[in-house]
Amino acid sequence: MTLTVPRPAIRRLTAGPAATLGDHLSVHGELPDMSGEALIDAVEGAGLRGRGGAAFPTARKLHAVAASNRSAIVVANAAEGEPMSAKDSRLLANAPHLVLDGAVLAARAVHADEVVLCIRESAVRAWEAVERAVAERDAAGELPVVARLVATPATYLAGEESALVRFLNGGPAKPTFIPPRPYERGVARRPTLVQNVETLAQVALIARHGAQWFRSAGTPEDPGTALLTLSGAVEKPGVYELELGAPLADAIAAAGGATEPIRALLVGGFFGSWVEDPEQAGTDLGLGAVALLPQSACPVAETARVAAYLARESAGQCGPCVNGLDAVAGALASVARGAPYAAVAADLERWRAIVPGRGACHHPDGAISFVTSALNVFAREFADHGRGGRCSRCSRPSVLPIPASSPIARAA
Repeated sequence: MTLTVPRPAIRRLTAGPAATLGDHLSVHGELPDMSGEALIDAVEGAGLRGRGGAAFPTARKLHAVAASNRSAIVVANAAEGEPMSAKDSRLLANAPHLVLDGAVLAARAVHADEVVLCIRESAVRAWEAVERAVAERDAAGELPVVARLVATPATYLAGEESALVRFLNGGPAKPTFIPPRPYERGVARRPTLVQNVETLAQVALIARHGAQWFRSAGTPEDPGTALLTLSGAVEKPGVYELELGAPLADAIAAAGGATEPIRALLVGGFFGSWVEDPEQAGTDLGLGAVALLPQSACPVAETARVAAYLARESAGQCGPCVNGLDAVAGALASVARGAPYAAVAADLERWRAIVPGRGACHHPDGAISFVTSALNVFAREFADHGRGGRCSRCSRPSVLPIPASSPIARAA
């Protein structure tokens, strides 16, 4: 998806503050009483796609779970394992009732009597806001489903839908591609709709205002607005609501512009791609996260740090991930310490060829894609690194957010 600065009147998800039920209703109004079938039709007409990264058509997911005609479960996904993203936790902290509206509507559409709100364990403000919102609705008799909150592990893979379902069923938060899929049999062996919380908030807006209103922003192919997390060398890093459909450079301008000359941008998070110019970002910003890398940073060190993090975050379920990513990270670390790139180039090329497509999940594919993009964009820096002695830029703090390891949370 591409982004542009919104017209002044376009503030949808961020129209608040709306943390309390009273404020929420004053900003957004009452939720309309509509059937599940009418809701799915409206979402389909709006052309809404998931805001969690995969951009899967939301109506198609709703249809798949509803078609089972069995008692289902809705999982509101704010696990947000991507370190470059803060949009879901910010949305929950500022507009929890909008997400709850979407979850209630989705539950009605798929015949669910339970909503599980999965929130990254480190997102304390988001947890507290949702907890208050659920209690407020319970007290007012305005929550027609059972709602429970679950703290999810602060791990990279925890937000993948099969990993999340596996965790909620008492297992590790690791992906699985073994059938059945969650929409067929997920949490508690029931049909399960796993939907990103921003997507659910958009559903609540579509229910209130209609498909054509939703399409009044964005483009025919990519309608609506989206939340974008901007970080790195930008004047005002943070989360922005932006209209879909125009250059990434406009989004950066909305955040005050760059604070220093930029070497490249990482678009789409740690499974994304490096570009040297905002215009090269194309139409896919993935989960809505962009980091600006200044010329004063060392791209070799940044690449090595992210590769090491992704290797640590392996699900540990297959050789390509456990051994392949560790080998790649080790080779990149040696270059960052001053070893000549030529000494590891052949090995890196071989590992990059054999790892993708062989894993038990998509983690090794995403990690190798990131490394490949870095080696292409920063070819000059990798070739030159260490030739003139230790790189002075390597010692500066990482521009990209590399989290420390975190203990595994348990489902409540």
